[in-house]
Amino acid sequence: MQAVLTIGSMLKCSQALPPGASALLGTPTPLLVAGMPVATTMMVTPLVNIMTFGMCNSSTNPMVIAATAAAMGVHTPMPCLPVIPAPWSPASNTTTIAGMPAALKGSTCKCSWGGSISVTQTAGNPHQTT
Repeated sequence: MQAVLTIGSMLKCSQALPPGASALLGTPTPLLVAGMPVATTMMVTPLVNIMTFGMCNSSTNPMVIAATAAAMGVHTPMPCLPVIPAPWSPASNTTTIAGMPAALKGSTCKCSWGGSISVTQTAGNPHQTT
C-alpha cells in the first residue's frame, strides 16, 4: 500500500502567517492505517475538512487587497478563509475509499489565493513528517 494521508494530520499553508497550522478533518472512513482513518483526495472543503490557518498574507487574496488599500498601501494580512478549487494531488493509484482515491502523505492542494497546502505531521505518528 502506498503511504496514505490520514484524517487528523497537521497541515500548513505557504501564505499563512506563523504558526499557520491546521488539522485535516473529515468523516471517518472505513479504511484505517495505524488506527487512523485514511483521507480521500476530495477532503478539501473549507471550514469542514481544511480549517483556517490564522492570518493570510497573500497579496492575491481579495480581503488582503481591500485591507491594504484601506491602509494606504501598507500590506495588511487578513483572516484566512481557504478556497480550494481542486482535490489533493497526487492521488493513490492503488487505494480507493467508496470509489474515491486516497490522498497520499506527500499530496498537496492549492488555495485560490496562491497558497500551497501541505502536510507537516501525519496523524497516528507524531514523529513522522512528509
